[in-house]
Amino acid sequence: MARQVAAIIGGGVIGGGWAARFLLNGWDVRVFDPDPEAERKIDEVLANARHSLPGLADAPMPAEGALTFHADLAEAVAGAAWVQESVPERLDLKLKVYAGLQAACDEGAIIGSSTSGFKPSELQEGAARPGQIVVTHPFNPVYLLPLIELVTTAANDADLIARAKDTLSGLGMFPLHVKKEIDAHIADRFLEAVWREALWLVKDGVATTEEIDEAIRMGFGIRWAQMGLFETYRVAGGEAGMRHFMAQFGPALKWPWTKLMDVPEFTDELVDLIADQSDAQSGQHSIRELERIRDDNLVGMMRALKPFDWGAGAVLNAQDARLKAGTPLGDGLDAAGDLAQPILTLSTAVPIDWADYNGHMTESRYLDAFARATDRFMQLIGCDADYISDPEGGSYFTAESHIRHLDECLVGDRIEVRTQMLLGKGKKLHLFHRMYKDGNLIATGEHFLLHVSLKTRKPCAPSDAIETAMARIGAAQAGLAYPEGAGNAIRKPG
Repeated sequence: MARQVAAIIGGGVIGGGWAARFLLNGWDVRVFDPDPEAERKIDEVLANARHSLPGLADAPMPAEGALTFHADLAEAVAGAAWVQESVPERLDLKLKVYAGLQAACDEGAIIGSSTSGFKPSELQEGAARPGQIVVTHPFNPVYLLPLIELVTTAANDADLIARAKDTLSGLGMFPLHVKKEIDAHIADRFLEAVWREALWLVKDGVATTEEIDEAIRMGFGIRWAQMGLFETYRVAGGEAGMRHFMAQFGPALKWPWTKLMDVPEFTDELVDLIADQSDAQSGQHSIRELERIRDDNLVGMMRALKPFDWGAGAVLNAQDARLKAGTPLGDGLDAAGDLAQPILTLSTAVPIDWADYNGHMTESRYLDAFARATDRFMQLIGCDADYISDPEGGSYFTAESHIRHLDECLVGDRIEVRTQMLLGKGKKLHLFHRMYKDGNLIATGEHFLLHVSLKTRKPCAPSDAIETAMARIGAAQAGLAYPEGAGNAIRKPG
């Protein structure tokens, strides 16, 4: 099947991030940017994206698309399903670009603008096909942060809006549909308010740039990352909730705390003060190093939300489900491939939070990976969430594990686990996992489990359906040799 094509118009920080998001999600990407340094800049953004984005997924990412650079605008957009404009924030320039885009692109293509300030009605003015243009405002780094402000007007029909949402969701993003346009959309209006107040605090000598950043990242920034503004304040209201919070803290809005409508003059002295403080705060790192630090932190924080299916973690889980759909990892036993061979139970990139100080996958994460493979095998035989949640149901409890480390594995390496069932009968389940990197065996994990009634907490036989599934796999794998290393224990020193 032919890959979908995205055209990226403008290859700066934001355009490069869009290119990475599309490319690493399997789209072919064409870039148009007259900057002679565009290819180098995008290659550097891609290096960071390849390091970080796969680590958000607990599913195999699609094969990377093809990236090409084009000197001709019409060539770049011809046949593209999505055109993303990220040129400088000048309305006259954007309107000129849209005229060229619409003369060359498919009429059914979606044209999204990364603009942080202009309203879509301004971008649509004088366009040949106004309904083709929407605002799709991302947040940096585009390849990691899920939020996209999708801002539309009455000129955009329901079908185009639905297609835009589906495309963005398919890239692992969260399209927030802003139905009433306003300058700077939603999120940047908050950021502008915080930015203005921060400038006053520095100018008046109340705080340095570093102290302001510490106040954010050590306090409300963490809260906002998982619960936002209103839900955070609802919790702050205690058992009485939001109404109590408003009654208690509402009068503070009349206090002269902030200067949101008053902007300090950007004098040379203020610019120098802020720049010098920023250099002292972060000057020991290059911009590329800061980007890598930022990306590693974001991956760790967003992955921490996945087990709770909360906030950005819920978006990542939905993307994992999309990536697994139609693969042996997404469907049931009938779609698991050749049952006469060890079954694919895990396929993922080694994420940043699985690494030790050397960048190696830490020992505990081998157990984590093999435990995930066991969980997948349990799902395949019918011991899934519904079965376990049944008051009369049961689950498999691990009685013994053994891991062998045969070769090293680093952050970003793509690993697969394939599982052979050595015994699956009655209450006993004996699994042997093999972990591969680039087709090479790097570790094995052996698990012996017992089926336990969750009501009595004692070993018991599983359901007939699970017995049937295990018998099917057992019969199919009967011809496989007993694995080397299986059944061994750590030897007593001689």
